[in-house]
Amino acid sequence: MRWPVETLCAAVSPLLPGFAVEVLPSVDSTNTELMRRARAGRCAPSLLVAERQTAGRGRLGRVWHSDAAHGAGGAIPSLTMSLGLPFAPRDWSGLSLAVGVSVAESLQPVLPPRGAPRPARLGLKWPNDLWLDSAAGERKLGGILLETTSLVARGPAASCSAARYAVLGIGINVLPRSAEGLSLPPGSLQDLEPGLDAPAALLRIVGPLVAMLQAFEQHGFGPVQPRFAARDLLHGRAVALSDGRTGSAHGVREDGALLVRMAGALQAISGAEISVRPSAAQPV
Repeated sequence: MRWPVETLCAAVSPLLPGFAVEVLPSVDSTNTELMRRARAGRCAPSLLVAERQTAGRGRLGRVWHSDAAHGAGGAIPSLTMSLGLPFAPRDWSGLSLAVGVSVAESLQPVLPPRGAPRPARLGLKWPNDLWLDSAAGERKLGGILLETTSLVARGPAASCSAARYAVLGIGINVLPRSAEGLSLPPGSLQDLEPGLDAPAALLRIVGPLVAMLQAFEQHGFGPVQPRFAARDLLHGRAVALSDGRTGSAHGVREDGALLVRMAGALQAISGAEISVRPSAAQPV
């Protein structure tokens, strides 16, 4: 498996001086590893890719599975990567949504028209999931995990003195995988674009993602809101919140908060401890 390390470095280094790309055969978690490095003072912009994760993590402490077995011809079954960089936006609100928009647009720049039978459409489920919607139904393609730290080491070993370091983890199923132990069968990049492998997907994603992050630092989520709306999987759907409340989703605000109509009134949902799932396939 050949990863586009040199191509990515050449493309991104002008935007992020000192940018480095590293591919590991195995690691517990790309996010965890970059956070360890940042807390030890190694906070240069870095992209870490793992061919296998042994303890991958998702939002709210969930496990992100990364299969050990490669596919035919040594194909990597999932793309697991984390981008770490010093980051200082005016407002952090909506960052995971902006990252989702960037990744979705890189993998499917133009949404196909709706219809039956229909090709797969790459949508976004608030606040951090990539989903495929096709004739086969709705299936999760991947997820995003955002973490930050301010615990940057000082002293001779420190490589920067940034107040905050952001780590953006992205996990995407590349090959079809078993649905065992999952409530819904997962989707894969092969459902979206047969033949698209992990290195090619990585090459598509990283450059636009860095550009998105730099724009987000200056302008926040507001300018990205209409692009999220075009792929909003929950809009007009009945939803159930993890705290037991139910309602209907009506898009997101300029700060990235989800608008849910409950008991006749719109309420903004933004708590990190809340998860949302569609509870019906039909619009409400």
